[in-house]
Amino acid sequence: MADDRLESVLQQVIARNPAEPEFHQAVTEVLHTLQPLLARRPEYLDQRILERVCEPERQVIFRVAWQDDRGVTQVNRGMRVQFNSALGPYKGGLRFHPSVNLGIIKFLGFEQIFKNALTGLGMGGAKGGADFDPKGRSDAEIMRFCQAFMTELFRHIGDHTDVPAGDIGVGGREVGYLFGQYKRLVNAFEAGVLTGKGIGWGGALGRTEATGYGVVFFVSHMLAARGRSLDGLRATVSGSGNVATYAIAKLQELGATVLSASDSSGSVHDPAGIDLALLRQVKEVERGRISDYVARRPGATFLQGARPWSIPCDVALPCATQNELDAADARLLVSNGVLAVAEGANMPSSLEAIEVLQAAGVAFGPAKAANAGGVATSGLEMQQNAARQQWTFEQTVGQLARIMENIHSTCAATAEQFGSPGNLLLGANIAGFQRVADAMLAHGVM
Repeated sequence: MADDRLESVLQQVIARNPAEPEFHQAVTEVLHTLQPLLARRPEYLDQRILERVCEPERQVIFRVAWQDDRGVTQVNRGMRVQFNSALGPYKGGLRFHPSVNLGIIKFLGFEQIFKNALTGLGMGGAKGGADFDPKGRSDAEIMRFCQAFMTELFRHIGDHTDVPAGDIGVGGREVGYLFGQYKRLVNAFEAGVLTGKGIGWGGALGRTEATGYGVVFFVSHMLAARGRSLDGLRATVSGSGNVATYAIAKLQELGATVLSASDSSGSVHDPAGIDLALLRQVKEVERGRISDYVARRPGATFLQGARPWSIPCDVALPCATQNELDAADARLLVSNGVLAVAEGANMPSSLEAIEVLQAAGVAFGPAKAANAGGVATSGLEMQQNAARQQWTFEQTVGQLARIMENIHSTCAATAEQFGSPGNLLLGANIAGFQRVADAMLAHGVM
């Protein structure tokens, strides 16, 4: 980095958090963009706000012991990183996946700080999860795991303290089991302690669709800023879970042709456009592999072990997982004439990929802005819980659309203000950081 002080902070983070490359990457991305802000606001350096925002307020790691269907005791590791509460109670999802480790949870929690700040809804940043793999487990096993996990977590959360939600491996079923155990342990129906709940017991209509819809709302504003719309464009989407599915649905609704979906085994290329009903049947009902889609869809091809970024497109939405789009993928997208890339997953693009896209003039929507729709709607669910109300689907999605428009406007205006028109990554990082940093200064040294 050009600024020695920023480089010093980064090296301190790396030294203090060894063997956590995802966390290092997330911090590097943010620090790289803050120099114009720090030149105007040196008090952030003087008061050590950078060092403070890069250090979690609390990290909780615990054993999760549970019995499988054979009666054999299994042991997993659970964790919750409560990163920053300057703007409100900690807020962020729980991820159940064998890849979960402290570095991944810290990168997710760090990103969540600024993502939540951009929504304007008064939420701090946190993340949690466990190295438990729900794939292949029975409902009874998942219930017992969730109950054991919540038995340890419950003492650290609450609707004014920390409000978890779902993430990879944690959907409506898991949230239900987690909430049931929390209710049993505290002997109270505290609806606001978890979001992503079922509609009949405190959930918000539109929450399931929110992240996928939100990223499409965001990319539509990115294109509008360049005088384009989604109507008639070709889009590639990675993933086939909740975010990807609803992104595909909204893209199709707005007139785009979606050419791809994927899972860990590979990608499908469907030149006629993804058959969303078939994709849902294969992935949600049958819990099959993406290759099963191709077997029933004439004209579609299966790209085994490959990501969809070699397919020529106008818009690309990486909606699967972190670092799924590297520099080589970015160069392919650029050579094929991509107009816009918006991140539906958390940090799906490597730092090198972002550099390639920005150097080529591709509109780039960073995850902390583009995929903020999920947590924004979780914030709306918290509002409904506090008021003991349930809004209509149209009310919630209307609010979501306005929030995503405001986030885009904020990022674009901030980039303009700091001399980088169109650089939404810089705009998102500076706008989110400034909101958090000003609150931290107001709260004193803590």
